[in-house]
Amino acid sequence: MSVLSVKIVNRSPHLLPAYATEGSSGLDIRAFLTAPITLQPLQRELIPTGLFIELPFGYEAQVRPRSGLALKQGITCLNTPGTIDSDYRGEIKVLLINLSDHSSIIQDGDRIAQMVIQQVEQIEWVPVDQINETPRSEGGFGHTGKK
Repeated sequence: MSVLSVKIVNRSPHLLPAYATEGSSGLDIRAFLTAPITLQPLQRELIPTGLFIELPFGYEAQVRPRSGLALKQGITCLNTPGTIDSDYRGEIKVLLINLSDHSSIIQDGDRIAQMVIQQVEQIEWVPVDQINETPRSEGGFGHTGKK
């Protein structure tokens, strides 16, 4: 497996984002807060991380929910996956929402999301009058039914 080098500035006192296990795809990222934030049911909040990254051209970072946080506390990310483009240089922030029926507290240093780095390609459109048919064609949104 090859390793991609990515420049990072960490203005928080927390460890750099890290893979929890050898086979993990996502790096855990943490909240960087001056005070705890209480998320009421259905409330959303943009949570700072103190992280700034410089991705190489042709890569993106995807910010995704942490499954344990979603299951145990009903906290998930909106706009998921959130895309961080290679030319973005601002602070990484995570848009969280509380989907539970009770309030939940986000503390400084809590692992709030995971970040996956992916290679992406840009495309060039080729305008045509017709595209090829497939057996599926226009079938979508549940066209295969329940089995």
